[in-house]
Amino acid sequence: MKKNKLIIFMPSVEDGGVEKNFFLISNYLAKKFADISIISISNKIKSKLDPNINLISLKSGFYDNLGRRKKFFICLFLLLKEIMFKRNNVVFCFQGNIYCTLLCKLFFTKVIIRSNTSPSGWSKSFLKVFFYKKFYGLADKIIVNSTEFKKEFKKKFNLKSICIYNPLNKQEIIKKSNQKIRFKFFSKETLNLICIARLSDQKDHHCFLKAINFLKNKVKLKVLFIGNGQKLEEMQTYIKKKKLLKIINIIPFKKNPFPYLKKSDALVLSSKFEGLPNVLLEALTLKKLVICSNCPTGPKEILDYGKGGLLFKTGHTQDLVKKIIYLSKNKKICKKKTIYGYNRLYRFKEEVSLYKFFELLSNFQIKLK
Repeated sequence: MKKNKLIIFMPSVEDGGVEKNFFLISNYLAKKFADISIISISNKIKSKLDPNINLISLKSGFYDNLGRRKKFFICLFLLLKEIMFKRNNVVFCFQGNIYCTLLCKLFFTKVIIRSNTSPSGWSKSFLKVFFYKKFYGLADKIIVNSTEFKKEFKKKFNLKSICIYNPLNKQEIIKKSNQKIRFKFFSKETLNLICIARLSDQKDHHCFLKAINFLKNKVKLKVLFIGNGQKLEEMQTYIKKKKLLKIINIIPFKKNPFPYLKKSDALVLSSKFEGLPNVLLEALTLKKLVICSNCPTGPKEILDYGKGGLLFKTGHTQDLVKKIIYLSKNKKICKKKTIYGYNRLYRFKEEVSLYKFFELLSNFQIKLK
């Protein structure tokens, strides 16, 4: 029997946890499988990929500036060209799961999809639930990144999924955190908090901003936001209006945010929903306390329901205020929680997670090296 070729579908490579996982997983699989291709809109990612990976992309950088949906449709056309006349393919989809699954099934192609974000963020209407259940159900396998996520998929869509945690490269994080930077915003006299996340509605930075405003005369704070996004202007307006310019600093996305994280006292994430947020794992790797919303899915699993950090009610400003005050008054207890969380990171060991991806895909008779 002729062995299959592996095609990884990742139209839009941006800056975030999904992208980190994409590069780690793809480069690992390139060492295991003989015939592996990636379909993406940009050829700029080639330098980050294993030389054995065939990148199917467009030469012009013009397309990098398109919206995500346009990128999806262009890459679907590239995928169509690959699977229309070549039947021995297995597609591993990181983005655009519904579009990709429909196309693959039209051409009798095996497809594995990886869902990265909790259904709580995108399944609020009956119609959406119906369509997701219908089309996700066509996939040959569904991968999710937390056990709570897996339970949600079963409950909301009655679909079976496989949980594979995001691979965590602790050595790389620690190494990058030692890079020297010129940064004098944080102070020894203040409680230094950091938030590393896209400036989007999902991350609910407004909840955090309101907490800072409430605490400005109660706790000596310095707060650093690192990220890009459509909420930047709105956040800047709020900061000026509430006279928080001396307390809050916003800087653009950094390819290496770890030196900033290392200088902080705690990481705060106020998301409405997540998948398995890498930034929490990264903070614990550097032995920083995590204060996070108890949102679906992932945070409570990473923090062992509060044993390895502090969880607050999603969207509840006053509960976040209480957790920040708790940190300021109970640093020794919080340090113990952080060490507990650090010691539990073995669950996300890079080699274990990556091997699980290989093991799953090898069952689809992909040609090995």
